[in-house]
Amino acid sequence: MDLTFNKREDHNKLLLSKLRNKLNEVYLGGGKKRIDAQHSKGKLTARERIDYLLDDKKPAIEIGALTGDGMYKEHGGCPSGGVVVKIGYISGKQCIVVANDATVKAGAWFPITGKKNLRAQEIAMENKLPIIYLVDSAGVYLPMQDEIFPDKEMFGRIFRNNAIMSSMGITQISAVMGSCVAGGAYLPIMSDEAMIVDKTGSIFLAGSYLVKAAIGEDIDNETLGGATTHCEVSGVTDYKAKDDKDALDRIKSIVGKIGDFEKAGYNRIQSAQPALDEKEIYGILPESRAEQYDMYEIINRIVDNSELDEYKPDYGKSIICTYARIDGWAVGIVANQRKIVKSKKDGMQFGGVIYSDSADKATRFIANCNQKKIPLVFLQDVTGFMVGSKSEHGGIIKDGAKMVNAVSNSVVPKFTIIVGNSYGAGNYAMCGKAYDPRLIAAWPSAQLAVMGGEQAAKVLFQIKEASLKSQGIEVDEVKKQELLSEITAQYNDQTSPYYAAARLWTDGIIDPLDTRKWISMGIEAANHAPIEKQFNLGVIQV
Repeated sequence: MDLTFNKREDHNKLLLSKLRNKLNEVYLGGGKKRIDAQHSKGKLTARERIDYLLDDKKPAIEIGALTGDGMYKEHGGCPSGGVVVKIGYISGKQCIVVANDATVKAGAWFPITGKKNLRAQEIAMENKLPIIYLVDSAGVYLPMQDEIFPDKEMFGRIFRNNAIMSSMGITQISAVMGSCVAGGAYLPIMSDEAMIVDKTGSIFLAGSYLVKAAIGEDIDNETLGGATTHCEVSGVTDYKAKDDKDALDRIKSIVGKIGDFEKAGYNRIQSAQPALDEKEIYGILPESRAEQYDMYEIINRIVDNSELDEYKPDYGKSIICTYARIDGWAVGIVANQRKIVKSKKDGMQFGGVIYSDSADKATRFIANCNQKKIPLVFLQDVTGFMVGSKSEHGGIIKDGAKMVNAVSNSVVPKFTIIVGNSYGAGNYAMCGKAYDPRLIAAWPSAQLAVMGGEQAAKVLFQIKEASLKSQGIEVDEVKKQELLSEITAQYNDQTSPYYAAARLWTDGIIDPLDTRKWISMGIEAANHAPIEKQFNLGVIQV
């Protein structure tokens, strides 16, 4: 290996080490003291509950581990959004599990908590996956109630989704393992089956203090809404469990008896590892997002046997379109080529830029994958569409619109991996979050923004400078550099994959070596939901 490879490898392994350290912090939730307090009550933590519930030695992926990272500092933070979400296997069946983390503000719902719960339900609905709720929450975080309570994509949408999923025949099972109060009480009771843990679980619309204040009644929480009350008196819950493990064992038993599902029928054969070493990805990805590299070298270390069946290899070279297999599943890959390529039509084409011929090729390829019922995988490292008079006169907007149209109307499941840049309209055309990928993950090397940091900082500085001058404030060279550095640092922080993951613009930041697992488990989930629509591009300008 050459020196460049070694330097790149060291850089990317440092990024991965940062990710692992950050995740280890997040896994502690509200901290060791609160974990100990949870244990002292005879309760498992949210992560311990999920680990006990999911099958050993089976793969699992966590959705939104870094949700809330760096947010709500004035409120003490909200690690993982106060809720843990994983896709894994229970009694051999793929499910999604949602567990409130009572070590984070007693499991209270922040605005980002609601967004993450809705994302989990969205995954369940899109893929018709059974969903398990492990409830242990004090309800809405009152200091921020105006940001979580009344709007469409907020707290109430969760119960609406409970009802919609029930009508879709999607299995929902709840275990009340701690507090379950006020509006949150509807979630377990709108599930198909609900159980409650004796002495630690409670369900009520208003706790004993509020009951006393509202109607003057003196009653303790256990009598008001404990396991005995709801299993023997109200009939609100279906089963009483003696402790956390007993409740989780019952869930395993119930899920184990669920019948088979109608499959979408995506093609799968025996899995094979890539012929080329996956770990070499670390040495291929450059340190700078501006540097060139060959995307084929990445693809060949992700797909089975490193075998590609490429579509139009000599046309539209700034986008690679190829059929391949990942963990045995047939996939269609759309990837940005990041090295400069030669085009007979346009001459030299810059890496990471979408040209008219590339957009045209990708549109046709996406249509082909829809016709053949082949899931799509987008590998993003894109700076945007080509600009300038030649591109404009050549109809780049029209060709770009066709590609966006094809991505938007695609009916096969889509999966997006952000390898490097994800800028502007390139993010859209390459199936960014707004275009409904079933899963979207970023590598530690990713950057998401409307444009690159250097260009954006200059534009923002010009606006700031004009504003200061309008106030009669002159900007000398020292002040200029100071402002530019400040703006660049702020903008770069916002392009970080951590900023995006905190806000659920992606489902998480992953080790590149986990890419195959995410895509494979994603397609397996999608296979639960047969396609119900025909692929139709609607009206497009040709």
